[in-house]
Amino acid sequence: MSRFEHHSTARRPAAALVLLAVWGGIVALWLAVGMAAWVAALLLATTLPAAWDFATGRRAALVLDDAQIRWRSGGQEGEIALARIDHVRLETRLDLSVRVRVVLDSGKRLTLPQDALPTPQVLESELAARGVRSQRHHFALF
Repeated sequence: MSRFEHHSTARRPAAALVLLAVWGGIVALWLAVGMAAWVAALLLATTLPAAWDFATGRRAALVLDDAQIRWRSGGQEGEIALARIDHVRLETRLDLSVRVRVVLDSGKRLTLPQDALPTPQVLESELAARGVRSQRHHFALF
């Protein structure tokens, strides 16, 4: 079976538009409504990690082959042999994002970084093609 690779970057047009919209909204509230400057600064500070990721072009990747799954996101890296995986949980959260947890044969759970993941449908099909069981859990809180 061929190797599956998924790469993503934080430097996307959608990320730039969201940052600009949030910053514009904060500035508009500050100017039009008279929001306190310290509140505006606090709100702007919450966007700094996203702005830093966009500015540096943070990259993430997931590689799946017949023997292992590897991922990289920022300074975080990891790999797991497919033989050690009991199943993979795809958990839809309340904000409709999908968290992916790898459950090992020992019972230990590892959460994969969200920015390194392809769409859930693609990931499920690639895992199934390699004989790895996956489970869907909708609206899991834990």
